[in-house]
Order: sequence, then structure tokens, then C-alpha cells
Amino acid sequence: MKDTLSKSLIALAEKLPRPLYIVGGRVRDFIANLTAEDIDTDLCSPISAEEFSRAAEELGIKTDATYKNTGTVKITVDGEWCEYTCFRSDEYIRGEHRPAATYFTDDINLDARRRDFKCNAVYYDIAAGKFVDPLGGIEDIKAKRITTVAPAKKVFGEDGLRLMRLARIAAQTGFVPDSECLKGARDNSELIKDISVERIFAELWAILYSDLKYGCADGPYRGLKILQEIKVLEKILPELYKGAGLDQRKDFHKYDVLEHSLRAVKYSPEKVRFAALLHDIGKPYCYEREGKFAGHEEEGARIARDICARLKVSKNLTEETAQLIALHMYDLRCDAKVNKARKFIVKNYAILDKLFMLKQADYSACMDQTDTAPFVQKYTEILNEMKSEGTPFTLKELKLKGDALIKAGFAPAEVGKTLENLLYDCCIGQVENDAEKLLKRAVKIYLRA
Repeated sequence: MKDTLSKSLIALAEKLPRPLYIVGGRVRDFIANLTAEDIDTDLCSPISAEEFSRAAEELGIKTDATYKNTGTVKITVDGEWCEYTCFRSDEYIRGEHRPAATYFTDDINLDARRRDFKCNAVYYDIAAGKFVDPLGGIEDIKAKRITTVAPAKKVFGEDGLRLMRLARIAAQTGFVPDSECLKGARDNSELIKDISVERIFAELWAILYSDLKYGCADGPYRGLKILQEIKVLEKILPELYKGAGLDQRKDFHKYDVLEHSLRAVKYSPEKVRFAALLHDIGKPYCYEREGKFAGHEEEGARIARDICARLKVSKNLTEETAQLIALHMYDLRCDAKVNKARKFIVKNYAILDKLFMLKQADYSACMDQTDTAPFVQKYTEILNEMKSEGTPFTLKELKLKGDALIKAGFAPAEVGKTLENLLYDCCIGQVENDAEKLLKRAVKIYLRA
């Protein structure tokens, strides 16, 4: 492992009077032969934060911040961000994410016991070039297993964020939590309510994209299933969980609404996984209200906006997600006329590729089919035909501009709508995308007397 470390970090370890260790994900990943582009380097030793900072600065290593109360120092070593903490033991108040008290120690075993999982509690002595394994974490790593550093009920009872971390680490690494770990998490699932929505959404997002960390297939689905099993999913997304046990037409669906939604994530490309998770969020609401799923796409878009507001999701992601959900049932039977389909393509061109992805994921999740969804096949053919014809898809591609309409007598307030009408006229072949012909049609059809 020493070969993967920078010379400056090795020099710092050799300068200190006590061993300097790397601990956590970087050690776990090395032993498990997992490779990621972004590497987190967590350092620790019995040395105080002040002494560590002084040694680092004497070697010209930049100290970004020092927190004496927690024994934490943030440094940048040869362009790599690292966080140092002095060996410590933490005391928690149930339900609070941050430790109520911190006690510094020289005992590596106590430091290991304050962590979450044994696979994250293996240490690497940089100067000596050897692993130190107080709790048997190497065995867990080799077995691809997740167990807790202390009784699981205690570990999860100390910090509710560990519930999300369990699902995320399992999703990213492919490691499997043991039964005691899962039970301890499940018994403490209520503590997720004490975690900030920002932290919850950050972990949920990491689960949705967990396969990108190390390339472990089906990571997002596995992570979501763990959240379901430990009763956290029902607390962070109760609207989604209402789909559990809600059956659908057997000739179209193998699974209930919740399982279908989770499988839609499994089949989703990266760009639409959040929308895939929520795409049928309106079904339980509609079924409770009317005993059927009709109109669930409109209600789903509304509910998705409410969820995004609760989780403090960005405005852009919120609007895109709601728009995709609102459109995901469009032309389900593929019986829309060609001109109507062409207008739909132009109207929704900005998110058309993502709608194709969502439609395909939704289709595949129904019966685990991987052939091309009928909607995607139909609309891709129409789109390609439009491209071959030189059809404009946006106002920017339209050859006529607003100033020409104003010169022709259009009021400024009418320009935008007129250009939009001309764009639709172009897409169904009623006029060529030629400035002169577009202006002539605009004056004839749309100019008010």
C-alpha cells in the first residue's frame, strides 16, 4: 500500500514520534482491490492536533483547518485532501448525530470501537508499512461482509446517519451486512428522523449512483432494498413506500408498485435514476382516492415536487424530475398520430433523451424485459426522420427571427407565440424552414387584423 502514497505523506509519518495511520475507506478499498477516481484519506494517531499541525507545517504541508476540540486537522498533501483525527472515544446521546463528548486516548482499540463497521476499522501504519487490525476487519473485507464494531444495537443507536451509510457502503462495495447488523439497524430505524434532510438526500443520491464508485453492478437497487429491509425507506420516502403490496395488472406487471419503482432504478441510466425512483409516486395516492391509477402521472409530478421541497432538492432537478414524471405515460399504447408525435418531440426536445431513458426503464421494470420499449422505438424512428428532413427542433434553429416579425407588424407580445406556432408548422411539414416562406406564412395565418 505504501507505493500508493505520496512522498510528502510518508515523510510526515516518518517525522512524527508516534505511528501515523491511514484508516477507513482507503484501507478497505486497497485490501478489497476496489479502485475509485476519488479517494478519501483519513489519517489518525495518538498525537494531538496541535503537534500534528506543527509537524505538517514544518514539512511545508498546507494546513487547511484545525479543530482542537475534536482533535481534527484538515490538510492538503501534494494536492490530495486528507483529514487527521487524534485517537479518541466518543460519547453519544441517542438520536444526535454529533458526539456529545469526545475523549482523547492512546488506545487504538478504543479508537476502532468508536467507528461504525469493522471493514472501516482497519489501520495502515505508514512508516512501518503494515496493517493493524484491532477488530478483525480484514477478515470481513475478504469475506465482503459488513459487521459492526460493537453490538449493532449500540452502533446504530449512537448515530442515525449510520443507517444510510450502511446502505450506501453495501451498495458501493457489494459487501453484504450480516443479520445482526441488519437487525440493529432495523431496531433503530426511527433515528433517521433526527438526521438533517440534506444529509439524508446526499446519502440517497450516493446510493442511486453507487455503481459509479467502484463499478459494482446493481448497486443502486441493492442499496434501496437494504433501506427497505431496515425500515428506513418508509420513513424518508413514505409516499414511495405506500406502493408496497399495491398490486398491478398481472398481464403488464410482475411486481407491486414499490418493487417496480426500485427495479426501474435498476434498469435506469445514470441521468434519470431519481426520476425513475419517483416515476410512479402518484399511484398509491390515486388508488386510495379513486381505486385506480388513472392520472397518476399528473399527481406524481405534484407529489414529487413536494418530496423535493422536503428534501431541499435543487430547483433544476426538481423541475426536471416533475416534468419527466408528468410525461412518462404519454402515448403509452403508441397510437398517437405522426403529426401529434412530431409536435410532442419538438415541444419536449430539451428532455427527450431523458424521457426515452425513463420510458425504457419503466418498460423494462414491468416484466424484466430488456428489448426496446415500443414508445422508444416509435419515437426514435420519427425523430431520425425529422432530423433527415432538416426539421428545426428549437426556436434557435428556426430561420425566422423575432425582429423580422416586428418589422412585419407583429406586436412584441405576439412574437414568441408566433415563432412557436411556426416551429410546430415546420415540424409537421406545413412550411419549410426558410425565412421568406416562414414570414409569408406568419403574416397570412397569425398576423392579427
